[in-house]
Amino acid sequence: MKQQTVVIKSNKYGITLFLDKDVSFRELLGDVAEKFKASSGFFKNAKMALAFEGRFLSREEQMELIRTIQANSDVEIICVLEQDSLKEAYMKQALEEREKTSSEDGRFYKGTLRSGQVLESETSIIVLGDVNPGATVVSKGNVVVLGTLKGTVHAGAAGNENAFVAALNMNPMQIRIADAIARSADGPTVSRGNGTGPMIAYTEEGNIYMEPITKEVINDIRVD
Repeated sequence: MKQQTVVIKSNKYGITLFLDKDVSFRELLGDVAEKFKASSGFFKNAKMALAFEGRFLSREEQMELIRTIQANSDVEIICVLEQDSLKEAYMKQALEEREKTSSEDGRFYKGTLRSGQVLESETSIIVLGDVNPGATVVSKGNVVVLGTLKGTVHAGAAGNENAFVAALNMNPMQIRIADAIARSADGPTVSRGNGTGPMIAYTEEGNIYMEPITKEVINDIRVD
């Protein structure tokens, strides 16, 4: 009998995924796909919080697992919780807050934007994938890329100078926030910090600044 490498435990509001730390990540992906495909009827059209246990996962690995889950079931992952926050009540609160935010103040786009594609939104938008060179995202609110940003982004397109752009891997051809513009070719952005990992770009006195995302930075974000 094959060793069980993936165990799914769920409650009304979320899923905890227990993952074997000794198998390869590629093998784990295949087992996750099989598990959720077999359980697709149980999780039909569910919007859930997700938590991982059993092994360390990078942000990229977490995103790949989320894409695998959503490709093999009707589950919509609203948010990912840290391992020390796995109580059902916390899942319920986090899920309700994310659903409220996404329905009232933003929307999701799942997939990679390729060269020539343009994605426009009247609200803030979260891209579950990459924005490739030559692709463009335009939003009147904020833009969050849960992947690699290599294309062009215009946040605060209606003139909102408090809008921001965030990405797990920030390497854009151009960022525009309201009327401020930063291009990779001439490098007008000012980087604060070591410039690695998840980054956020924002405006200050007409200039675009970029820095690593920390709890302090998130607490300072102003959302109109």
